[in-house]
Parts: sequence; C-alpha cells; structure tokens
Amino acid sequence: MTISASEHNSPSAAEASVKRILEWLALTHGRTGSGDADQLHRQLLLLRDTPIPNFQRLKLLDLLFGQAERIANAELPRLQEISLPISRKQRQHVRILLDVLETLTQDYFNTLAELFDPEIEVSPRTPHTSLRRAMDTIAWQVRISHLIAAPPPSGLWQQLHSAFSTARRLGLEDTPGPQDSGSIRQIYTAILLAATAQPAAFSAMELEFIGSFIECTTPDIAFLEAPPLNRDGIFWIDPDRDFPANALIRRTPPPDAKVLYFACDSIAEAALKLRTELLQGVPAETLGLPPFADTPIGPSTLLRLNRLWGHPSKRRFSRRRQSYRANLCSGLGNLWHLMKSLETPKELSEWMVINESPDGYSMMHMSGNTSHLRVGDIVALQALGDHAEATPTWHVCIIRWAVSENPEHIELGLQILAPKAMAVEVAHAYALDSGNVAALMLPSAPPLRPTQSLVLPAGLLRENTRRIVVVIEADNLEIREVQSTSLDEQTSAIEIFNVLPDA
Repeated sequence: MTISASEHNSPSAAEASVKRILEWLALTHGRTGSGDADQLHRQLLLLRDTPIPNFQRLKLLDLLFGQAERIANAELPRLQEISLPISRKQRQHVRILLDVLETLTQDYFNTLAELFDPEIEVSPRTPHTSLRRAMDTIAWQVRISHLIAAPPPSGLWQQLHSAFSTARRLGLEDTPGPQDSGSIRQIYTAILLAATAQPAAFSAMELEFIGSFIECTTPDIAFLEAPPLNRDGIFWIDPDRDFPANALIRRTPPPDAKVLYFACDSIAEAALKLRTELLQGVPAETLGLPPFADTPIGPSTLLRLNRLWGHPSKRRFSRRRQSYRANLCSGLGNLWHLMKSLETPKELSEWMVINESPDGYSMMHMSGNTSHLRVGDIVALQALGDHAEATPTWHVCIIRWAVSENPEHIELGLQILAPKAMAVEVAHAYALDSGNVAALMLPSAPPLRPTQSLVLPAGLLRENTRRIVVVIEADNLEIREVQSTSLDEQTSAIEIFNVLPDA
C-alpha cells in the first residue's frame, strides 16, 4: 500500500511519528554505552520528516540530543585506545555516530529559521539553546576526528563560524549556559584552540589532556577585526572558509576577506606557569588538572602547547616532492635489535615517501602492519630502489604526526634525529642489580645536537642524573659512565637526553 504525500503530512501521521520517537526514548531511558547510534539516527531522520510546530520539534530534538550526548561520552574513551588507521568496523561505527551528530547540528540550525521571519516573535532562549547545542555537536565531531586522525566532515568549520557569528549578531555570545556552564564564546574558543594545537602531532591521551586543560583554564579570548598590537601568538579566522584558524606568522589573510583575529599568548603563558608548578612538585589535582599532568609527559605537553599557541613559527625548510619506497622499522625495542644485529628485521612495513626536506619526510603507507605505530614513537627509515644508499643506512626519526582518511590509508610525518644509532644498555651505578635497559645512543650533530644523546623508554631517567653506566657490546665490551645534562625530547613513548662523560 502506497502512502500519499498528503497522508504522510496528515496530523495523524505526524502524531504517530512523534509517538514512535517517544516510545524509543522511553526504551533507552537509563541505558549506558554507545550501541544505540544507528537507532538514534533513524529517530532523527524520522523527526526531520515529521511536520510539527517548531517548539515541539525543539523539545524532541533536546531529548534526542541527550541520547547523543550519552553515546558520544561512551565512545570517546574507547577511541583513546585504538591504533591507526582504525579498522573498517570501527570506522563504520564512528561514521554512524558522526552522522548522528551531523544531523543534530543541521537540525538545530534549521530551528533558527524563525529568526529571519519578521512575523514570528522568538524567545531569546530558543536561539541561545539551539546555537549551544549545535556547537556542542560540532565540538564532538571535531574531537572524534582528532582522535581517529581524520579530517573533520566537509563544511564543519563554516558551520561553527556561522553559529558564532549568529550568536554575536544576537548578542548571545557571552550568555552563560545552564548551571553556569561555558558561554558560546568559550565553546567556540575551546574548539579553535584544540584545532590550532596541531592535533595530528599528539597521541590520543595527550589530546584528551589538552581538551581538559582548555576546559580548566576557560580562556577569555577576544575576537578582533584588526590584529592586536604588541601580542604574540596571533591567529586569524575567515568565517567564509572551511578552516579553523591560521597563524598570522605563517599565512596572511586575503586582502578582501573579513577576518577575525585572536591572540593565544595568555593561555600559552598559563600552560608554561602550570608546567613550572608541576615540575616543582605541586600535584595536578591542586592545580585543577587531570591526573595525566602528573605523568612525565604532562609538563612536556604543556611546554609544546606554550610554543604552538604563544610562539608559532614558520616552516624551516621547503618540501621537495618525491616518489620512492622505503622500509620502516618502528618501536625502541625493534630498533635496538636492528642496530645491534644490523640484519634486516622481519617485522617491517613499506611506505612511499611523497615529499622530503632536510629535516624530515612525509610518507604514505603501502603494505605491512601498522597497528603498533604511535605519534611520538621512534622509527628507522631505509630508502629502497634507486634511492637506496650505497651502504644501507637506517635513518633514525621520530613520528611527528599521523593522518588517516580511510581504513586503507595512513600518512606519517617524520623528523630526522640522526643518520644512524648505536644499540646500548643502560644501568645506574648503584642499581646494577635492577637489570639493564635497552637504549639507543645517537651521535652528536652540531650545531643542533652538540653532544651525544640517549634514547630510552619514557619515565626512566631524569635530567642531571650522574653515574649512568652505558654498556656497548661491539667487537669488544665497552663500558662508559655518563651524566644526563638536559632533556632534549619527551613523548609518551620515549625520552631523549643529551649526555656527557661523567667526570
């Protein structure tokens, strides 16, 4: 039996659709977990096709929004544990959740149509609530995209800019949210700050910490029509472009664009101040920070945020397009065995180098296992084919960023640390019975690295540690005693210390 358009739009059909949605909401009451995303999406599409008054649509949207909030909050912690690229099954699950959030975003925008009808009197609460909910769903989409290292859905940044512009036009951008929660300006600022922190260069745990830090700091950032004078860390936004923000030092806005400027030096200084307090032994809880801040990588993450927000820099070298294959060996343990035996390991992945500069590579995965790859981990790269060196060389690098647009594709950005490394074992002079630790010794590379460096698992050593015993097993057994002078690099996977002979 075919239902005509008039029957579909009849009051009885609309009532039946509303009843179905309410029945589904009753069934989901008290549920936890993220398994209802597909059903929630069906209810949203049903509501979209149901001709009911706007006030009734908003009530149902708000109820469905609560279910989306429950599902998103259950899914986000799971995304912190995945490897890249995420599996096809996981990406399909994430895709459904993103479809839910995208539908909610658009439907909340649709409820604002009455703002442009002069014959309808709209309560200020209606646009404020709709704008906040739309921005919340955008924020979840951005967070999910960062965690799976994928670009946000097309048009998402323009929607975000549009929501903020509408709030400013209505004078609602600084109105507090329910129960004194953040204003629309603070939601907008938090999303922009997370995006300008180069999320592809952080691990999932670091990304969640950055989000918590921004939320705890609640920065008061002003958006101006001209660049602020005597400020550092200036960024600009073009509301008509589908892009978050650009650092002014890297790119100037088009002359005919109506852009907004904002400065990040205040929150950059806040990150540096909190880092100093953490290093002085102040507990993270006392500073209002999550427990991650008490880990060795917490202060390091705050230092990187200070540089990214407060002191953005131009690219040092231009990139040259390339197209040659290379083998990749990843993980400190695998590199240690590789440098010790000098035999080609079995667990390798093959990549296509797509561009390079004097300090690094950008490359695309071709074959081999990638489940163990992590941003911040150490790897070794060996060119193949016509680009292979006369003496096979494994260049030691660190993974700076990762981008994955689909389950079969992942790109990495590598920074070169050294053209070679030496496998060593490390012990402390008064703790030899605790067992040696596999490590790598990197050669000096003046002027950037004037001394040798030790690469160790994160959290095992501190700066200015004396009497570190380094065992080198080559033709003869050699034992050196060194001291760590400074921490040159710190990630969630490894730490690199500059070392000198211990006198």
